[in-house]
Amino acid sequence: MTSSIELPAAPTPSMAWDAWGNASERAPLSESTRSMLEAALGIATTHGPTRRVVGGPRLRRSRLAERRRRALEAIVGAEHVSTDDAVRAFFLGGKSTFDLLARRSGAVQNAPDAIVFPGTAEEIEAVLRYCSEEAVAVVPFGGGTSVVGGVDPVREWFDTVLTISTRRLCTMTNVDEFSRTATLQAGVTGPQAEEMLGRHGLTLGHYPQSFVYASIGGFAATRSSGQASAGYGRFDDMVESMSVVTPVGITHTGRAPASAAGPDLRQVFLGSEGTLGVITSVTLRVHPVPESTEYRSWWFPDFATGVGALRVLAAHSGRPTVMRLSDEAETAVDTALSSEHAADTPTGGCIAIATFDGSHADAMVRATDADAVVRLAGGEVLDADRARRWEHTRFDSPYLRDTLLDVGAVAETLETATSWSDLSRVRDAVTAALIDTLTSEGTPPIVMCHVSHVYATGASLYFTVVFAAADDPSTRLRVAKDAAVTASTGTGATVTHHHGVGRDHRQWMPEEIGHVGTTLLRAIKSAVDPAGVLNPGKLIP
Repeated sequence: MTSSIELPAAPTPSMAWDAWGNASERAPLSESTRSMLEAALGIATTHGPTRRVVGGPRLRRSRLAERRRRALEAIVGAEHVSTDDAVRAFFLGGKSTFDLLARRSGAVQNAPDAIVFPGTAEEIEAVLRYCSEEAVAVVPFGGGTSVVGGVDPVREWFDTVLTISTRRLCTMTNVDEFSRTATLQAGVTGPQAEEMLGRHGLTLGHYPQSFVYASIGGFAATRSSGQASAGYGRFDDMVESMSVVTPVGITHTGRAPASAAGPDLRQVFLGSEGTLGVITSVTLRVHPVPESTEYRSWWFPDFATGVGALRVLAAHSGRPTVMRLSDEAETAVDTALSSEHAADTPTGGCIAIATFDGSHADAMVRATDADAVVRLAGGEVLDADRARRWEHTRFDSPYLRDTLLDVGAVAETLETATSWSDLSRVRDAVTAALIDTLTSEGTPPIVMCHVSHVYATGASLYFTVVFAAADDPSTRLRVAKDAAVTASTGTGATVTHHHGVGRDHRQWMPEEIGHVGTTLLRAIKSAVDPAGVLNPGKLIP
C-alpha cells in the first residue's frame, strides 16, 4: 500500500528567459484578434514597439567572489554551481508583464550572481548557513512563474545574491494509497506530480494557469489556488505536512490529519514566499483519478444574476469541481474571438463554465442539480462544448500575452477576493480605476473580469486589462495597477487571492495585516533568518 522513491519520466521544463513557456507553443494572432485590437485600441498590429531582444540578454557581471564559489562547490559539487550568463539568464526573476517588458527593453538585466542546484535538504541547510554567515542574499527558485516579483534577485544591502534552484529535488519519496497521501519534493512540477501519482490511479487535482511550469514548493510558498479549487480545494488545504530548511536548521511541520498542539506551524511557512525558509518537500492529500467528468456551460443575462447562481452552488453539497463566470466584457471578447461560436448562445450577457468530477452517475446527478439552480436563478443551459474547449486551452493564455506584446499591446492580470455581498462593488471599483487611469494617459483599455474561485462566503475576481503600449508602457502599467490595487483594498478586499505578495504588493501588507500582524511576521523572520538573507525585499513589510 505504501511505495517509495519514484522519479518523473520527463525532466523539469525550462521557460524562455524573456517570454512565457516554450517558443514552440506560441501561436500567431488570429485575424479576429488583430481586427479587435485595431478597432478597440487603435493598434496597427502589423508591427509593434516591444519586440523581443535579438542576440540574448545583457547581464550585470557576477559579483560572486572566488572564495565563496569554492565554498559553495564544496557543499553541492562544482558541477552544481554556475556563474555562466547562459544559466543566470533563466533566473532573472518571474514572468510578470513588468518582467517581460524589462527583458524586451535591451537594458542590462539584474541577474543573480550565481545559481546553486542542491540535491538534498542537508545541502540546502549548509548553503543557507554559509550564506547567513557571509551575508549573501538567497532567492529560492522553483518554476519561475511568479507574476508579482516574488523571485527577483533583490540585493538591498547585500553585495552578492545567490539563487537556489530546487530543480534537482524532483522525486516522489512516498505514496500511501491507503491513507491517500503522497510526499513530493519541492522541485516537482505540476505535470510531473500528475504523472507520478497517475501510476497509482491518483491525482492531486491542482491546476493553476502556471501548472505546466510551476513547482510543488512554489505552490506551497505562495498558497496557490488551482482552477479546480471548488472541488479539490486550494493547495494550502491539501498540505498534511512540510519540510522546510531555514538558516537556523530544518523543521518538519504537521504530523497528523488534524491536531490541537498549539498554533498550526504549517501556516507559518505556507505563503511565506521563500522569506522564512526553503520548502524541500510536501506531504499532500491526493484523490483517485475521477472516473468521469461532466461539462456544463451556462448563460446569464447579467453578471449579478450569474453571481447569485454561483453563490448558491458554492454552498451546495454537490457543487462543481470548476466554476468560472465571465462578466459582460470578457464574454463579449471571448465570443467575438471564438472560431466556433455556438448558435444557441444568446446575445450579450455572461457565460459561465463548470465541470463535475466523480463517478459517471455522481457527476451526472450533480450537473443536473446545478442546471436546476441555474434555471431558477434566471440563467440558461448551453452547449457544453464551450467548457470542453476552455479546458483544452486553459494553460495557453500566458502565450497570448507575449504575442500581444509583439504587436504593441500590453496585457496584464490582477486578482483579489471578497465576500459575496461586496463582489460587484469591488469589480466596479477596480474596473473604474483601470479605465480612468489608462484613459487619462491616452491609452484607453479593454478591461475584463471573471469569478475564478468560489467559497461559501465569497469569491475571487480575476481581471485582465489590455491597452496600447505607447511610450513607457511599464510606467503606465505600474500606475494603473497601483490604482487598481488601491481601489480593491479600499473596499476591504484582499490585496491578493493567489498571485502572492512578492515585491509588487508588499506596500499594501501593513494595511492587509495591521500593526500586530506586521510585528509578528518580522519577529518570525528574525527568529528563523537572523541575518535576513532569505528573499529580501519580498512579502515582509
